[in-house]
Amino acid sequence: MKVDQKGHTVTIKDTQRDFKSFFDNVTQQFKTYEKQNVIIDLSANSNLSESDLKLFLPLSKQQKKAKKSFVIVVSELDFNAVSDKLTVVPSLLEAHDIIEMEEIERDLGF
Repeated sequence: MKVDQKGHTVTIKDTQRDFKSFFDNVTQQFKTYEKQNVIIDLSANSNLSESDLKLFLPLSKQQKKAKKSFVIVVSELDFNAVSDKLTVVPSLLEAHDIIEMEEIERDLGF
């Protein structure tokens, strides 16, 4: 697991391609990142399913309540099959763009 802090955003990348242990690590350490926008980078994992991503739903809800963004990056997936409650994008650039747009919306009071 690699953690990269840039401004008000933390990118957590799965470097071992072991989704179960990565998810456990993120869940255990999430209190550390809860006051920042979070990007979960799973682009190295090619065998993820929608049910794997749904495991992140409680963390995503927690971030939204705290008025912070939570974005998951997955390169190979049917994005239409993923729950609307999760923000899933195919690249890190799009993840940063989503966070920027959500920050603007929060600043404007939406």
